[in-house]
Amino acid sequence: MTEPQPPEVSVVVVNWNGRDVLRGCLASITEETEASHEVIVVDNASSDGSAEMVAAEFPEVRLIANAENRGFAAANNQGLAIARGRNLLLLNPDTVVLDRAIDRMLEWLGRHPEVGCVGCQSRTDPETVQITGFADLTPANLAISELGLNRFASFWSRLGRPFYDGWDRTTPRIVEVVSGMFMLVPRRVLETVGPLDERFFIYAEEADWCRRIRAAGWICAFEPSARILHLDGGGKSTDQIKTPMHVEMQRSKLLYVEKHHGRGWAAAMRALYAVSAAMRLAVFGPLGATTGRALHKARSRLARAALVFHLTGRGAVG
Repeated sequence: MTEPQPPEVSVVVVNWNGRDVLRGCLASITEETEASHEVIVVDNASSDGSAEMVAAEFPEVRLIANAENRGFAAANNQGLAIARGRNLLLLNPDTVVLDRAIDRMLEWLGRHPEVGCVGCQSRTDPETVQITGFADLTPANLAISELGLNRFASFWSRLGRPFYDGWDRTTPRIVEVVSGMFMLVPRRVLETVGPLDERFFIYAEEADWCRRIRAAGWICAFEPSARILHLDGGGKSTDQIKTPMHVEMQRSKLLYVEKHHGRGWAAAMRALYAVSAAMRLAVFGPLGATTGRALHKARSRLARAALVFHLTGRGAVG
């Protein structure tokens, strides 16, 4: 008997307690994708019945139900390890595929063999384009972002580089980092550069992968002709951000800097993050106590957690 032809694309979706949005995501893949495909859901020990929902409502989906939360990078690697597709797509569960977006991106990628990773346009609502596609996480770019210096890009254009200030995401562009919410990669690229680095529990893993892809000779690109809806694309307000995730974001950035720029730069960035956290705590601590505003209290909480982490090493979830 001959082996069945591999699908054009394997879609890997990593989920953690996102049952309702995951349902919409999986339905949109089926409804909006004509190319041959398989869907692999890796559930990171959700407590909301996500895995049970997938098994009951989407029996065609290949489901991996982890007994513990292994993190974003490791869970994606589980999916990539069993994927059979000629192309691999990492897709967030809180997205909705619009207007044959996967088909469009596959067609586009087939015409651009020089591209090793491509992302599409993301919208937070039908009218609002989300800022995705970024510059590399260099120490300079991270410092600009942490200190909010990008707000002064109109005075010095270099300060706008981390977020490609002035680009409205309606035109194609070569980027250094493709957003992890939609990353389409040819199989030959995965076979050359390997899977995601599992030391990144969550955050910065896509920057690391894109850096390795670029180092291998491919380019990373943004193509706006395909669109997805990102249901949490507006970003959670600060008072809703879980403290461990905020700390983990900074831990991952430090890991990235150490991996690609050395321990000296990582130590310098840790010091900058600690000073930044102390300054934020000094401002928002009193404001939260005197005004009672939830936003000020949340910023104070996040700053305190970050400061403890950078001074003691405690607090990250990875």
